[in-house]
Formats: sequence, C-alpha cells, structure tokens
Amino acid sequence: MAEKGIFAGLPWWVTWVAVPVLVLVVFGSLIMSLLGFVIGLLFKALLLVALVAGLVFVVKKFTSSSSSKGDW
Repeated sequence: MAEKGIFAGLPWWVTWVAVPVLVLVVFGSLIMSLLGFVIGLLFKALLLVALVAGLVFVVKKFTSSSSSKGDW
C-alpha cells in the first residue's frame, strides 16, 4: 500500500481533488483524443453494420420480387 504512505499526512482534498485535477490537466488532451478515437470507431462500426443490413435488405427484396416472376 504505497499510496497510503504517500498521502498519509495530507488533507483529504489533496487526494480526492488536487491529484485528479492535476492528472486531468497533464493527460487531458491524451484522454480526450483516445475517447474521440474510440467514439469515432464505434460510430464507423455502427454505420458499417447499418449499411450492410440495408444492402442485404435491398438485395433480398429485389431477388425475391424477381424470382416470383418466374423469368429466371
């Protein structure tokens, strides 16, 4: 428990307010860029799934309507 040794004599607000604020100031842009990358990747994956589902729907609709004519 090295954390208790480091923060043992400090007030509670240093541990729970000052340290997280410093982490966000130092690594905030990195965290935001990673978060933006993950959200963008999820959006692209959902877009891909929607496009593939739409393509399958359209192809099945046209192939079922053309096969019912009996021409093929």
